[in-house]
Amino acid sequence: MKLRKKDPWKSAKEYSKELSSLTINLLVRDVTLAKDFAEQVLNAKIIYHDSDFVAIEGYGSRWCLHAYHTYDTHPLMTLINHSKAKGIGVELRLIGCDPDEAEKRAIENGFQILAKSADKPHGMRETYIIDSDDYCWVPCIKITNH
Repeated sequence: MKLRKKDPWKSAKEYSKELSSLTINLLVRDVTLAKDFAEQVLNAKIIYHDSDFVAIEGYGSRWCLHAYHTYDTHPLMTLINHSKAKGIGVELRLIGCDPDEAEKRAIENGFQILAKSADKPHGMRETYIIDSDDYCWVPCIKITNH
């Protein structure tokens, strides 16, 4: 059940027409905490937010956050309600997001660093950060001298 009291900046149907390629919907316990992580740690741009939903852009990608309560009749909820950790085995990579800076901001904001920033053999410098919903974000940049 949606908690939003007013109409969003555009309808879901209108917004979905703008999306292309791979988009990601993440279910979150607390929309504000998840929005703050995207904005403060990942330096992503918040396009719209309310108590139910957040539309985000950053590093050439778009993604959405949905509060659990908005999925109350969604078939995924039968799985989610029985699982503690979310997204195990999924890396949410943000190519172009400076890993050293993101790691610093994550530490300042109290988020878990799973792996510190390091140059990897596949030509990326990356860090692994766990957000408040246990999603693993991987800010990374291409190593130019590799």
